[in-house]
Amino acid sequence: MNQNDTKHIPVLHKEVIEYANITNDNMIAIDGTLGYGGHSERLLKLNDSLTILGIDRDTDALSYATERLSFAGEKFIPKQGSFSKMEEIAKSANIDKVDLVILDLGISSAQIDNPARGFAHRMNGPLDMRMDKTSEKTASRVLNSRSFEGLAEIFKKYGEIRSSKKLASAIVEYRENHHLSTTAELKGICEDLFGVARPGKLPTATLCFQALRIEVNDEIKEIEKGIVEAMNILKKDGRLIVISFHSLEDRIVKQYFKQESVSCICPPGMPICTCGHKKQLKILTKKPIVATKEELQYNKRATCAKMRVAQKI
Repeated sequence: MNQNDTKHIPVLHKEVIEYANITNDNMIAIDGTLGYGGHSERLLKLNDSLTILGIDRDTDALSYATERLSFAGEKFIPKQGSFSKMEEIAKSANIDKVDLVILDLGISSAQIDNPARGFAHRMNGPLDMRMDKTSEKTASRVLNSRSFEGLAEIFKKYGEIRSSKKLASAIVEYRENHHLSTTAELKGICEDLFGVARPGKLPTATLCFQALRIEVNDEIKEIEKGIVEAMNILKKDGRLIVISFHSLEDRIVKQYFKQESVSCICPPGMPICTCGHKKQLKILTKKPIVATKEELQYNKRATCAKMRVAQKI
């Protein structure tokens, strides 16, 4: 697939612009999950004095976004890497503090639509699933090397698959005579076990592929570390915008925002506070923002999107 043939439509783009609040001159932002540059493009065109540091693990996406955002000149700074290391990456770009951090989690439609990346089960391709193609950890290696217990845990924890042990057992049995290397093979195992999903119901293969993608890219730890780094690098009154696409991601963001929006995290019943915890953010979205019916008509990827916003105090 030629990436230039794919027009990436960022989810919740109107809501991101509203909460980004980039009304002042010479503001600095970090797009920690740059992808194909949709959010950054809109923000840079709204404020031509804005500087954006764009970070992504995927060199293909970074290359495409760099070309797409070339109109901004030196106001756009592309960097390959993980948003969980944004403080270190920002320092390498001579950036100390920023006014805004955006994290659009998960996977882009362009990555899903490229069978060579192995993220989707609807097209046959290698069982890769790496966002950073220099990593040695692929979906195939996970499937062919992990123990039964290890696989079952991945499917239960990251895919929330009820029959996780049944799926793990089938994979272990299959690999006794075959090396799992293609998405079609894994999809076949899922369908043999659970059948083809009825219309309107999520296929087990989708959950299986989601779980593997999260494991391969260590996405949960990335989020846990990334939101802490984001809060550290924000200026006072700076904003953190996080868009998630499944319950595991959203739960982490929700719990972190809740914890950091209060002054005491001592266990209930403590007579005096001993934790020494200090409130460091104000939650700007009491409930997660979801896509409007209008957006869902032209951007189906927004169906599961949830956006939460916090401001550093």
